[in-house]
Formats: sequence, structure tokens, C-alpha cells
Amino acid sequence: MSDWILYVVAAAALAFAVSSWWGVRRLKALHMRSAVGGEPHDSGLRQQRVAVILNPIKSRAEEAKATIQRACHTAGWDEPVFFETTAEDPGYSQVKAALAHKPDVVLVGGGDGTVRVAAESLAHSEVAMGLIPLGTGNLLARNVDLDVNDLYGNVQTALFGPQRYIDTARMGIENSHTGHSSEHLFLVIAGMGLDAEVLADTNDGLKKAVGWLAYTESGVRHLPGRRKKVSISLDGSAEQVRKIRSVMFVNCGLVPGGIDFIPQAMIDDGMLDVVVMSPRSAIGWLLMYLKILFKLSGRLPIMTVYRSGRVVIKCPEPMPTQLDGDTSGLATRLTVQVKPQSLLIRVKGAMPKAAL
Repeated sequence: MSDWILYVVAAAALAFAVSSWWGVRRLKALHMRSAVGGEPHDSGLRQQRVAVILNPIKSRAEEAKATIQRACHTAGWDEPVFFETTAEDPGYSQVKAALAHKPDVVLVGGGDGTVRVAAESLAHSEVAMGLIPLGTGNLLARNVDLDVNDLYGNVQTALFGPQRYIDTARMGIENSHTGHSSEHLFLVIAGMGLDAEVLADTNDGLKKAVGWLAYTESGVRHLPGRRKKVSISLDGSAEQVRKIRSVMFVNCGLVPGGIDFIPQAMIDDGMLDVVVMSPRSAIGWLLMYLKILFKLSGRLPIMTVYRSGRVVIKCPEPMPTQLDGDTSGLATRLTVQVKPQSLLIRVKGAMPKAAL
């Protein structure tokens, strides 16, 4: 990479760091407009059966467990039932076991992966999910305006807060070169291309040390690269052929650092915002960053946003994919479809006096 490109990248990284605090303050109120499907409603329950899916390796897992137990005891409820995830099973069997206890709410304590796995089973179940964010990104928690550092407040919201329905989406992944296929739910942002490359190559040690900022280092290394040809069909329309670096499917757009990636992406509008990115150089990436940061309304040909309920993407060579920050393998075909109003979650709002 030539020196001038390095200077541009360094300047962009510095601007990102400086703007993060400002962005968090400016966007906190703005992103509340993500609710279009009606106001949150009270659960109507004053006595609840509580199950908890907990990732025990998270740094505040034991504190979260004690806080949940204490809150249930204070409310006069039965002892919550805990199910811990493992390296071999990130939550699939644990959620199934939790639902067998007929809970009124399932609390999920972990990162984005644990939340996504739990939502696989809780979607369409009419059992509410309470979020106890313990991860690095905590994407869904940020998009429903939870303070990811307020453990006590998040436990109170998960147990006593009102609830609302949000959209989920499913991504079918096919690889014609290997014959592998799978389908997974996601809640916030999935993608194909550069975003998945960055996630796959982020240093775990750096991630533990500086959190989500570790993705910036990986992103800088992966900026150089060639565009790849794909065909895209939106809601059954004719295929359009594009050369891209990344395609992202956005259910809601608030990401760490206070950046509202796609301001018009709403979490319960029954649509996905499909972002096709095709920059040729570091200058192109910088222009896209500035457009996102400052919400510039002008058209930028290298970053096109479509709205669709169903998207099919085909590519001749396998490309990496990701779901809510977790890598999900290589694909030559993706089928992505929104599932409107399919997950019931607890959110911030007025709580009964007994909970306070």
C-alpha cells in the first residue's frame, strides 16, 4: 500500500475515534425512531417464571447471575433456572431445555452470538426475550437503547420492562463448490464480502484488550482488494449484475462507536435495507465513511441502498459471510428474507413499583 493511502487510512481512523463520543450523544435520541410498529406494551404479568441462558466465560457472568437471582427473590418469584452455554453448544440445546420449563421470559446473558442463537428458538414462540448484554458488540441491545454497561438496569428491564415485537431475518447459505447449505437467523446486520473478511481476521487478543476497536485494525488491512462480480435480485425482480466489495443486509443500523450505519433502517418495519458497496480505492472507502458519519444525503454511486423483503445473491466464486458479527462460511448463493414482527423482547420503559 503506498504512503498516501496509509495517510488517508490513518486520517480516517483518527476521525472515527474522535467522532465516536460525539456520535453516541447525537444519535442516542435519534435512533429511537426505529419503532414504527406501535408502542411497547406491558406484559401483564406480576408473577413470572424466569429462565436464563448464560455464557459463563463472559467477564461479568457471575455478577449477572447473582443480580438476576436477587431481583427474582426481591419480587417474590420462584428461583430462576440457569442454562449455561458451552464451546460445543452455543445455546441451541440450552434454549430448548429452557422452553421446556414453560417460562414467561428467557433472559440471555452473553454476546451477539448467544443472543442470535437464543432468538432462533424464541422467534414465533410468544415467549419474551430479555437482553443482558455481556459481549463486545452487543448490537441488538444498542439498537433498542439499552446501556450496555448498566448491568443492574438491564436486569431490571429484562425482568420488569414492557415488551415489543421486532423483525428478524433468515439467511440461507449455499456453497455450490462444496455442496454445503445452511440457514440461520440474524437480528441486526448480516453480510457477504469485506465485512465478513474483517470479522474472520480480527485479532482475538486485541479484541479482548480494546473491544470493538479491534475491528478497525483488521479493516485497515483488508481495504486493498479486488471487487467481485455478483448478481442481485430484490423481491423477485430481474437480476442485476454488480461488481462489489461487500453487500450488507441491515435490519437495524446502530453499531458500536455511536455510528448509525443506515439511519432509515427500522427494526420493525418488515423490510431490510440492502447496502451494496463497491469502492475501488481507499478514497472510496473514505467517502463512504464520511457519508455514513455525517449522514450526507447526496447520491454516492459506490454505496447504493435498496429496501427489500427478500434478496437473492449469486456469485461464481465463494465469498465469506457473516451474521451479527459471527462468521458463517463461504457462499455462492445467499437467500435473505425478513420475518416481520417475529420476536418479542423486553425494552426500557415504565416499570411496576414492585420492581423498583
